[in-house]
Parts: sequence; structure tokens; C-alpha cells
Amino acid sequence: MNTNARAAPVALVGCGRLGSAILEGWLKTGAVEPRDLIVLTPSEKPAAEAARARGARVNPPPAAMAEARTVVLAVKPAMWRAAAEPLRGSLNPDAVVVSVMAGVSAADIAAVLARPVARVIPTTAVAQAEGVAALWSDDARAREMARDLFASVSDVVELDGERLMDAATAVAGSAPAFIYAFVEAMARAGEAEGLPSGAAERLARGALRSAGAGVGTGETLEALIARIASPGGTTRAGLEAMAATGDLARAAEAAVKAAVARAKALSG
Repeated sequence: MNTNARAAPVALVGCGRLGSAILEGWLKTGAVEPRDLIVLTPSEKPAAEAARARGARVNPPPAAMAEARTVVLAVKPAMWRAAAEPLRGSLNPDAVVVSVMAGVSAADIAAVLARPVARVIPTTAVAQAEGVAALWSDDARAREMARDLFASVSDVVELDGERLMDAATAVAGSAPAFIYAFVEAMARAGEAEGLPSGAAERLARGALRSAGAGVGTGETLEALIARIASPGGTTRAGLEAMAATGDLARAAEAAVKAAVARAKALSG
């Protein structure tokens, strides 16, 4: 699916881990034609060079930004003003801004760039076109253009208030790392029961892939758990042990609360 005429050209400002993942997803799916891409990056990045090889413009003269109809801000939140200030006054009058930065409010961005803003919080699996992305904007056109850009690389979940974006950051944007940490802990627990290190990690990784395959069926999480956890079986015993201690619920709550608090601090 190519971006429609109203969204292109698309300028990607920042090509770090998330910016590169977004760029890789667009190139993989054809969501944005390379010739319609403008990439601004302070250092050489493999994803940007791959886009350049296919016709994208990387670090073109500043005047090129006036052509962009969608500007995606993918820099670190602490650096966003330094990245946005040089763009002030040089953007296309009809451009919209799509921010993928945690914690930075749409109002703050709009105050600098004077353009409609949509906020999107995607996971890095957008690189494989298997991400999930929370979306919010109070501007209909910005919301539609952001949805167009991310629908081909992620499951777009629209939220009805910006206040929910910090929680979405924790539950989706940060959560893959939380899940990896849990899977790593499961591997270490397997080692403690006698599994060789390599075997424990392969088995834990395989379990993660299996869980992902189940999620792809669209069944509820409760149904997916019930499908594996037979009454009186080993899985049910493990689930009951986790429920009895409350450690899993407390760890999840602590992780989400800490991520939300950090997102709020980034906006300050």
C-alpha cells in the first residue's frame, strides 16, 4: 500500500532505533515510495543508506523540507526542540507533524512548528510490519495521515485522549522489553532446574514465538491461557503459583507505573 498523494513526500527526522525501524517497515511494505522519502539524520545509519540506494533523499538541502507534507519526528524526547527549531518556518503550509516521541505533548510541538500534530507510539516490530501503534490527535487530517503511514506496518489502536498516550507507551512501546526480560528469567529458572544454558534459552525463545503465534489468532488472552492451562496440569500449577505470590501482577504494575512516570517526566 503506497501513501496517497496527500501524505507524500514524507520527511523522517531522526533515524535512531525507532526511526530506523519505521523506515525499514516502510521500505519493506512499500507504504512510502523511496522517492517520496526525505530522511534527516546526524550520523550515517544503515536504514537511511538503504533508503538512499532506492531513491530517498538523505540530508538534502534545507529547502527540501518545504516539499514534505508529513513530517515524522523520531528523535529522542530530550533532543526534540533542538531538532524542531531549525524546521520552524520552513515547512509546507499544508504539512502535518507526526510525533513518535514518548512524553512530548502535541501542544508543545505545535507551539514550535505551528502545524497540526498527531502522536503515535509504535513498537520497533514495525520494522517487520508486525508492530502495534497507539494513535491520538485532535486534528482529523493529522490523525488520518498518521494512520495511513502506520497501518501497513502495525496494528493501529486509536485512543480518545492524549492523557492515555503515556499508559500506551508503557503497555505497548516499552512492554516488549518487559516481556523479553520475563522470558530471560524463565530461561534462567530452567537452568536452575538443570537445563543447559543454551537449551534453556532456545526453549524460552521458542515459547515466546509460540505465544506470538497464539496472539495472531485473535482470541482473547484469557482464552489463549485456557487453551494451554488444563485443570490439574503443569501449566495450571505454574499459573496458580504466580497468582498465589502476586509477584507477576506486582511486577507488571510496577513496570507500567515506572514507564508512565518516566514518560511524564520527559514532557517536563
